[in-house]
Amino acid sequence: MRPWIAVALFIAFGATSSAIIAAGDDDDKPAAAGKPATQATLSDKQKQAVGIIVARPIAAKTPERVDALGLVLDATTLLSEMGEATAAAAAEHAASAELSRVRALFNAGAGASLKMLEAAQAEQTKAQAGAELSTARLALHWGPLIALPPGPRQRVLDAAMSGHELLVRADLPGRHSLGALPGKALLDVDGIQVPGLILGTLRQSSESQSVGLLLEIRGAPAGLGPGARVPVTLLTAQRSGLLLPREALLYDESGAYVYKQLNGKAGDDQTRYAPVKVTLLVPFGDGWLVDGVDDDDNIVVRGAGVLWSLQGVGVAAPDDDD
Repeated sequence: MRPWIAVALFIAFGATSSAIIAAGDDDDKPAAAGKPATQATLSDKQKQAVGIIVARPIAAKTPERVDALGLVLDATTLLSEMGEATAAAAAEHAASAELSRVRALFNAGAGASLKMLEAAQAEQTKAQAGAELSTARLALHWGPLIALPPGPRQRVLDAAMSGHELLVRADLPGRHSLGALPGKALLDVDGIQVPGLILGTLRQSSESQSVGLLLEIRGAPAGLGPGARVPVTLLTAQRSGLLLPREALLYDESGAYVYKQLNGKAGDDQTRYAPVKVTLLVPFGDGWLVDGVDDDDNIVVRGAGVLWSLQGVGVAAPDDDD
């Protein structure tokens, strides 16, 4: 069965009842809760009014191959931006030293006026801003490489500048997030499979507005150079997880989470929903493969945005006499 069909089926199943109570799920607390303990509470009528639908996650496995498009990057751009960052850091250091010298003279009353001190402060602030901008630009364009320890980073830079290695950006068209990092990459160069080392995820989107990875290619075929575009296959380890539709997932500063329906007391028409943190593994069909929930949990697959707006507030049902 295709993944999108499976997702559609369990959403349709959830639509037959807006409050599915799992027959053996007797825990009333969200497992692996990474969110605050605030909850949203709705009555049966309110659930129907806002269209809350719950369903259980489906166990699934990820595909092992992901297609991407690679672009060979120009290493001289990296060298230029690293040089700018180094020069900006040196200027900031010199400006800070000058400010300390002028401040000491001013405090001692030895030939430094207030105007000179203010000028030194302004110059130091300008230099500091320039250094921070250069560092931020470098991290934005080359984050995975900059995150390497100094020794390995310099080795990659030297190899790239000498032409012994290439740096490639691999874009995943139509996707803006990645989940778990793939383990290996293969470039298709005129039918030849060239292995690549995945350094990490790039922070800056490409012109196609897709998520990208930075690859290190050692011993590339002659003639392959900056500006070349080649097909890339990303290889992931076989992963197992629980499948949820995209509409079930929300995201904040602590990561991805879903809403789980908690068991209520017999005869109680109030249903509680609590946020549960999940780990995104990889996109799969029309949903995501995740970890952090159980296959017998009742997860909100439609209407999660409504619960987010009510989190920590709750909704009290009006009296029938009103």
